[in-house]
Amino acid sequence: MSFVFAERLSDLPLVDLVWSTKSGDDMPSFISIAEHQLEMVITKQESKMSFTIRGPETLASIAPVPKNAEILGIIFRFGTFLNPIHMTQLVDNSHDALLACHNAVWLGSDTWEIPTFDNVDDFITALVRDDVIAYDPLIEQTLSQEDQLGLSLRTLQRRFLKSTGITHKLYEQMQRAKNATALLEQGTSILDTVFQTGYADQPHLTRSLKRFMGRTPVEIIESVEPS
Repeated sequence: MSFVFAERLSDLPLVDLVWSTKSGDDMPSFISIAEHQLEMVITKQESKMSFTIRGPETLASIAPVPKNAEILGIIFRFGTFLNPIHMTQLVDNSHDALLACHNAVWLGSDTWEIPTFDNVDDFITALVRDDVIAYDPLIEQTLSQEDQLGLSLRTLQRRFLKSTGITHKLYEQMQRAKNATALLEQGTSILDTVFQTGYADQPHLTRSLKRFMGRTPVEIIESVEPS
């Protein structure tokens, strides 16, 4: 069984995507690729509920799939962070928020009703209003190489790490691996992918894709080729 996702955009600038899916009982795990964004994941499994906050994942990993669960995810714009938790604490890690009751969760010093697929925007708006969640606009300026108000490189690096949990260099490495994967899935040859994405050679590409995407170039190509 493969996941069937329902996805929607948000009217909020801090939210990139809202998604939901249901799991069965015949898919024990999947490859979780490296990701740079903050994400909230709400899982309902029979009578159990969990509210997990995930930070950047710098390595691909095998992730377990909860059986017969309803799962809701909120993916945030890069540079969004939670004030109660330092982003570096969430790198390759997650935080299970304490449930106040079956349908409420502790975030910061207050409890909040757990959102549904349709009312996520109201939930996030309330968190922003109470300064539980925030966004650093300097991150986007840094990525687009715009003027950063005359700040020193050291200050920019510190702000980037504080707001995202990772360094700018690591972010670029992760994005290059994703770009290479997209090229391979579109039918670009391995050698052309090496050239177009700026890797030193094919072994360098292979190491990067194994680290961040969990698959080699050949495995990526084979996954999209008709059987």
